[in-house]
Amino acid sequence: MDNLRGSLFMVLAMACFTFEDMFIKLASKSVPVGEILIFFGIGGTLAFIVLTLRRNEVIIHPAIKSKPIFLRAMFEVAGRVFYTLAIVFTPLSSASAILQATPLVVVTGAAIFFGEKVGWHRWTAIIVGFIGVLMILQPGLEGFEAASIFAVLGTLGFAGRDLATRAAPKVLSNTQLGIYGFFVLLPIGTVMLLISGGAVIPDLFPALQILGAIIFGVIAYYSLTIAMRIGEVSVVTPFRYIRLVFALILGMLVFSEQPNFMTLLGSAVVVSSGLYTLLRSRQGTSKKLS
Repeated sequence: MDNLRGSLFMVLAMACFTFEDMFIKLASKSVPVGEILIFFGIGGTLAFIVLTLRRNEVIIHPAIKSKPIFLRAMFEVAGRVFYTLAIVFTPLSSASAILQATPLVVVTGAAIFFGEKVGWHRWTAIIVGFIGVLMILQPGLEGFEAASIFAVLGTLGFAGRDLATRAAPKVLSNTQLGIYGFFVLLPIGTVMLLISGGAVIPDLFPALQILGAIIFGVIAYYSLTIAMRIGEVSVVTPFRYIRLVFALILGMLVFSEQPNFMTLLGSAVVVSSGLYTLLRSRQGTSKKLS
């Protein structure tokens, strides 16, 4: 029952993340990216402050001075900024497809930095997954978009954040990490805004779109936390890939996107590689327990 609930919360999280991306892409047509990040940072920070206080936890914990939290903040900034630029300047469907490589990067990072054993089956799947990313990027071909590199950098940022989260002090709750994760968007958003030429006063619809991004972003983050806590990781994690389905649907319905054959094939390769990697991880865990 916990796995079923966890899986449903993961599906909810992925749907909300996709709507968050959609609203950011819509708002970016009239509001600078830096300003969107500032609003997003303020809204997310306040929401997680409320959630943290409801748990009777402190807002500023001494453990935030640790090296993993500093690294997590830096990777969070990189992931958020570059992925936001990706969904602004490239099709939502292709940016989301590249993001599906995050679990593959996390497994690679875990092997390099945490010494986790990764057999040749998983290394092969990881290499195939990265080939799938190249199929989506299509370097040197007519369908190549230079701005797609932002999605790759965003993927690396989010993978680094996930790895740093694993190394973070256990005394920090997910809601406290949520505060710090959203708060770091304020200074970087301010810098981007100064570089781009200053803020604008959003009209009604862009303001509502930014509000929608904040609401769906907080729901997504919180749902993801619940999913990872109540369900087995190997069971609920594969449902992350349903985000690509939502992105393809919204991309076609809202932005009239028409992914080409190479993008769809590359997406299938990335998802299949990720699912196989998770399956091998689960089999490895089962053998250890037995």
